[in-house]
Amino acid sequence: MDYTVDHVVCVRSLSWPPQAADWSTRHRNYGWPDSATVDRVVNNGCDLVRVAHRQCRQPEGMGTYQFRLSFSRSEIVLLNSWLPVQQIVYHMLRVFLKKQQLTEVKPTDDAVGNMLSNYNLKTLMLWACELKPKSWWTGDTNVIRISVELLHTLSVWLTDARCKHYFINNCNLMDHFDNSNSTYIQLMAAILGPAVTTETRLAEWFVHNYIQPCAQFFSASVPSLFVNACTSADLEEAVLQVVHIRLTEFPQVSWAIFESAQCTVANTVLTSSLNVRGCLLWMTELGKLDRALSHFFTAVAFLHVALKATRPLQDELLDVLATICLQSNDLRRCSNARHSSVLSLSQAAPLMKVVANSSRSTVQLIEIELSKAYLYRALRCKDSDSNSIYCLANLYLAVLYYTTGQYQTAIDRCTLVKRLQDHSHCRSHVVQGEYLPKIDNKIDNILGLSVLYQHVQTKCAGHFPELMFDEDETKPVTSDHLDTSELVKLLKQSAVEHLTKFRKLQAQKFGSRFTIVTTDYEALYAYKCGEYKRCLQLSADNVRTLVSGPDPWSCVYMFPEFIQLMDDDIVSLTGLMLIANPARRKRIDHVCVKQLSLSLYLMAQCQIKLRHPVTSLTQTLDYIEVTRHTHGSELFTIDQLLLKLTERKILLYRYIIFVNSD
Repeated sequence: MDYTVDHVVCVRSLSWPPQAADWSTRHRNYGWPDSATVDRVVNNGCDLVRVAHRQCRQPEGMGTYQFRLSFSRSEIVLLNSWLPVQQIVYHMLRVFLKKQQLTEVKPTDDAVGNMLSNYNLKTLMLWACELKPKSWWTGDTNVIRISVELLHTLSVWLTDARCKHYFINNCNLMDHFDNSNSTYIQLMAAILGPAVTTETRLAEWFVHNYIQPCAQFFSASVPSLFVNACTSADLEEAVLQVVHIRLTEFPQVSWAIFESAQCTVANTVLTSSLNVRGCLLWMTELGKLDRALSHFFTAVAFLHVALKATRPLQDELLDVLATICLQSNDLRRCSNARHSSVLSLSQAAPLMKVVANSSRSTVQLIEIELSKAYLYRALRCKDSDSNSIYCLANLYLAVLYYTTGQYQTAIDRCTLVKRLQDHSHCRSHVVQGEYLPKIDNKIDNILGLSVLYQHVQTKCAGHFPELMFDEDETKPVTSDHLDTSELVKLLKQSAVEHLTKFRKLQAQKFGSRFTIVTTDYEALYAYKCGEYKRCLQLSADNVRTLVSGPDPWSCVYMFPEFIQLMDDDIVSLTGLMLIANPARRKRIDHVCVKQLSLSLYLMAQCQIKLRHPVTSLTQTLDYIEVTRHTHGSELFTIDQLLLKLTERKILLYRYIIFVNSD
């Protein structure tokens, strides 16, 4: 398929233009758009695009001197608020105008620009949505009737050569039309011609020009039903056949598209350098497109950073994590903050607010670790001494370490501040109570370095007397970087939580057609953490569901970042397969294992770890045999290898038990 691309110079305006000032305040009889949508539109502002008026495009080059207002952002918001029937009608009208070549008429020398555009049609729909009551659209849901009426309205606009701009009150989108011109006559003849004289004729037009070609896409045999249709009953039967085929075939097509999107998300994160700009783009677009993929992106991003964070956490990845946790960020501020202690401290501030919560989610615990990282960065900046950030950053670090139970480190941070000879420079910064936690019932806010120090010292003495020290001891040695071990652990844990949400949404979307279990990542992580009883319970439930259900096609992809969740045997098996088949190394996204094979492996491993009786493992062997017999043709190479490995482990375990029993 060939695509054309237009490059247009665009300047964003965050303000709503005065030319459209009355749009937000004009009276609307039927409440569309509602006030919330109007506010969103106005807050989006508009754009200035370098596009010349139709009558000014000759001579060539004039377009470089003219700009026009573009409301594309506003139109997207409005179109997304349409009812399904309104979206269907808009699509039908676009198909009709394109098939009739009404939006592709080539202007002649004496009729420059004398043609319809898709924007005229969009304007028609926007006005109809505002000026027609909801009952007009939903009364009998006759999309053909609605389409006929709207086409007749368009013909009136052509007759009057007036198409009022939806946003700008005194702008006529048809001021270039000439009703004496041959192009105009061609347009009117097509719109008011035999195809749309009545609803019946327009319905017939759509059957032969739209439904029949679509039917041919699904099956070569169905179009013959339309050719042989002599009665309305025959036509209805043909349409029902198309619907049946679509309902049968579409889940597989939709599943393939979803799996492809999943691979695209992971490959982009893993092969490209993850940065704040890209992260914001992914979150915004996936949020509109699919919530499941949005959770999948977050999980992959967390695992990607967890792999990289084994070294000192890079500034870019630190900002990426903050962006995901806070669901927003300022790109320019992130860049400037890397060299400024004050801005680094301000980056930590919103993340520290979760400290005041008595119970914290995994993401909030990650935010605490990130706020520590920003405070360490503030201390490493060259200006940290001169502007008194040193004391403040260490104070905040003491609070955070106290909150996470790292009392000795909290004491060390307090000591660094307490032993400074000169505290006069600290007056330029005041400890902000909103960023400090409620330590206990007696103290709500810590408002001074001395009070904080004494309080932490007293509390730590009660918990761990051996942590206390003499005031004359050598200044404690502290690291300049965050110990990322806790952050890595939390990132993996949160990634599994997001992958579980991803599975649940995937099951909601495709569960009626495919068998999908939602706890495979939980089981995998439980095994990795040594929680064998929990892993066995989850895996056994998953095996029973997958073995008895239809089409257990869902997979776990063996992306490099996902290897962190695997055990050594699976990692080794994957590595051997890639060594044996080098071509696979270039397309690691094609390496995946079925949920059923993975669940059987985890189930057997846990039974062996927990020293279950041989009889329970015999049942696992039976499940393996059923899997090979029922789903053998659908298994990947790694599935077959994993099942073989699982079988051998069970047989070896059974042999050892037999030998020891003698």
